[in-house]
Amino acid sequence: MRIIFIRHGHPNYKEDCLTELGHLQAEAAADRLSGEKIEGFFSSFCGRAVETAEHIAARFGAEVTQLEFMREISWRAIDPEETIPHNGHPWSLAGELVRKGESLMNINWKQKYPFCRSRLLASIDKVEAGFDSWLAQFGYIREGEFYRVRGGDGRTVLLASHAGSSTVVLSHLFNLPPMLLFKAMGPDVTAITEVEFGGEDGELISPNLELMNDARHIRGLTTEKYFGN
Repeated sequence: MRIIFIRHGHPNYKEDCLTELGHLQAEAAADRLSGEKIEGFFSSFCGRAVETAEHIAARFGAEVTQLEFMREISWRAIDPEETIPHNGHPWSLAGELVRKGESLMNINWKQKYPFCRSRLLASIDKVEAGFDSWLAQFGYIREGEFYRVRGGDGRTVLLASHAGSSTVVLSHLFNLPPMLLFKAMGPDVTAITEVEFGGEDGELISPNLELMNDARHIRGLTTEKYFGN
């Protein structure tokens, strides 16, 4: 099985949809992926991800299935009256750890402040559990840090989502602390990441990362050039 992850195009967050530029970027991604043999199209429930997936699925005459667990993660304080640094924004907090000289590989990061006071932990748990349940339908069952092949599906599928939820999935798949990937990734709009699951039936496997954060298809379609500022 091969999963093509794609982040949504340039968004209007207030209306939860793509901007005019975002639609152009999604079309560029559709051009890029039109030669792939994609046999399943999925997205988060959020409009900006659905619209991105629909641009690509249209090239294949296919419909998009929405996955609630891939909604963008939440990271503000658990207590709405509590103030935590950077409003709990994980990319900012990862950068702050680096500036302080603290390791991004700390396996006990969940116990550290402000993460222990953030909605981020519950969001991560929801994404990981939902993704593993979804992946099991394709014949890959999570066992500890790896996956057991149970009739593994050989199809290529596309999953359109968000910078946060996709980063959480990748950290889960490769057993890396999320803070490391929040600092190292930061996917651009419509950036493509590809992960392959192989192995024989009954075998315990770890997926392979084939491509990460490739957004070459939107060169020239940036906010600066498009809006002239």
